Amino acid sequence: MAELIAISTLNGLLYGLLLFLMASGLTLIFSMMGVLNFAHASFYMLGAFLGYQISRWAGFWPALIIAPLIVGSAGALVERFGLRPVHKYGHVAELLFTFGLAFVIEEVVAMIWGRLPLDFRVPEELDFPAFRIFATNYPAYKLFMLTISIAIFAGLFAMLTKTRIGLVVQASLTHPQMVAHLGHNVPLIFMSVFGLGAALAAIAGVIAGPALVTQSTMADLLGPILFVVVVVGGLGSLKGAFIASLLIGLIQTFAISSNLSLSEAFANSAFSPASNTLLGDIWRVTIAQIGPILPYLLLILVLIFKPTGLFGSRET
Repeated sequence: MAELIAISTLNGLLYGLLLFLMASGLTLIFSMMGVLNFAHASFYMLGAFLGYQISRWAGFWPALIIAPLIVGSAGALVERFGLRPVHKYGHVAELLFTFGLAFVIEEVVAMIWGRLPLDFRVPEELDFPAFRIFATNYPAYKLFMLTISIAIFAGLFAMLTKTRIGLVVQASLTHPQMVAHLGHNVPLIFMSVFGLGAALAAIAGVIAGPALVTQSTMADLLGPILFVVVVVGGLGSLKGAFIASLLIGLIQTFAISSNLSLSEAFANSAFSPASNTLLGDIWRVTIAQIGPILPYLLLILVLIFKPTGLFGSRET
């Protein structure tokens, strides 16, 4: 039991921090532009595929730098020549634009790399057990993923709270007209933040690619849970995105590792419904089986009891 708790906690923190790398960019974009970018998970997928391709040519470490730069630049261009002209038609047009962009990116990726999973391997330098927890070896690459995620979170938090650039960005989130009157180029700030958000998603893609499955449907698998994180944390709240990411990461990780069911929990009770009935089926469903829907149940509860999210101020 202690081993299960330790491993699940580490894996939950890792998954949660990867979610935050993407949710942070999405949160900043929403705070500044009021747009829920449906193509954000596609930038994550694009980062994974570019990381795979560049790693084949130049190695993993150059790919970790070059792929996010490419995706971040592409994200900035999307804001400048896509979202900015569409902005005057309202939020519905922006949502439709990003929704269509997500399909375009997925099909382009499928055309170039195909629809089968790629053999994106862990770099040899990190392909060894870092330490041992009870009877389980914890991979060094997962420890690397955990470390780089924490470092990026700390760097992003420090930039937004301790630097002049961060103060200008934060002011632009809430008072863009005042910032413009002070002589700052607000459209350039918007474009830079959008590019930064795309780059953060790409970093998550590059470091998650070797550990998870790199395929053309990976954006579809992660996109919905990403919006759950943003809504549960509170639209526009970076702190909320961080807390919600860790919360959902831990919930899902512990859920899929638990085979407990109502029948086991109440094994000593006299109540035992027939196995061929609906109640009997529910009685024997394990937590692992309902694990994938737990974040969405959390989303429903948050929307019912606190529509602004845990730390948000905007209505969802």
